[in-house]
Amino acid sequence: METVVAHMDLDAFFVGVERLNNPALVDKPVIIGGMGDRGVVSASSYEARTFGVYSAMPMKLARQLCPQAIYIKGDYDAYSMYSNRVTDLLVQEAPVVEKASIDEFYLDLSGMDRYFGTLKFATELRQKVIKETGLALSMGLSINKTVSKVATNEAKPCGQLEVSRGTERSFLAPLPVSRMPGIGEVTSQKLRNMGIVTLGTLAEMPKALLVKTFGKAGTSMWERANGIDISPVMPAYDQKSFSQETTFQTDTTDMDLLRRVLIGMVEELTQKIRQEQSSTGCVSVKLRYSNFDTYVKQTMLTPTTADNILIDEVLDLFEKLYDRRLLIRLIGVKFSKLVHGLEQLDLFNSSARILPLYHIMDGLRRRFGDRIVGRAVSYSFKPKPEKNRAI
Repeated sequence: METVVAHMDLDAFFVGVERLNNPALVDKPVIIGGMGDRGVVSASSYEARTFGVYSAMPMKLARQLCPQAIYIKGDYDAYSMYSNRVTDLLVQEAPVVEKASIDEFYLDLSGMDRYFGTLKFATELRQKVIKETGLALSMGLSINKTVSKVATNEAKPCGQLEVSRGTERSFLAPLPVSRMPGIGEVTSQKLRNMGIVTLGTLAEMPKALLVKTFGKAGTSMWERANGIDISPVMPAYDQKSFSQETTFQTDTTDMDLLRRVLIGMVEELTQKIRQEQSSTGCVSVKLRYSNFDTYVKQTMLTPTTADNILIDEVLDLFEKLYDRRLLIRLIGVKFSKLVHGLEQLDLFNSSARILPLYHIMDGLRRRFGDRIVGRAVSYSFKPKPEKNRAI
């Protein structure tokens, strides 16, 4: 059976939701993100992007580039609600749906040609989402995830593009290397320094040279430039994760403060996964220094919901990650590889004795608020999270 993958991406998603709630924002430059000087841009409208404003840019710089824009803090509960609506519509119709992020989806449509016609089916599904949500949605269709994602980006805004089987390499060839997912600014510059400007040139390079220069990533770059990608579309529930990040108003190296914040994040995230009747099998810690260098370290573990185990794992990851002794701007924690159902407890495991206590604490928080009970060490500093989401 020949593989067919559709990639669908909600265009300027956060801005689209804000415009649904406030039509006066239509056709105007809109920038969403943290309001303080230390905030960052979460999303920008196409009108704002013409001034050079993009996601992850410092808000202070965005204000300089586009002072006439309408600045909005953002309503992440509304964004999550609309994202779930789109997810539900896709899951109801498509056989396999992977939710790659809050606004990005992959659909495995392999084998549907014999019944519906893949392009016709995907087009009608895209139009249904647009009609029922009012959001702009772009789509790419090809034999794999990489080519479909590139096709989606080429079809924006609110368009669609099919790359016919056998034309993947010729479609990619004239595009700049920066259009390839996974090739960031630093790698793009390094490739340009080697004289590799287009994906066509990248595809013609000896694979051994790329591996020597970029390591294992060199193999992946060469394959994707040649239109090769065998990664499967994973069902949405396999991709779910919970994460939380905090950007400090003042960069810090206060280790006691940083540990308290991390413990507080773990407490809140473990409460959420217990409410979902899930356990986490992968824990990640994210750290951003004052110079914006960002690093992530993760570890796999037997799926658990126990605060005591996860706090130890998170603090251990942080100790291993923080090795430059620079001021820290942001820290975050992420739980992924969730397994539905609480962990099977060993009677000789301390979690078996303490887990009932966690459930009692969860009940108190639901009834009286999140701050009613918790570890004393996490309560002396409780910043409002910049992000706290289920994906």
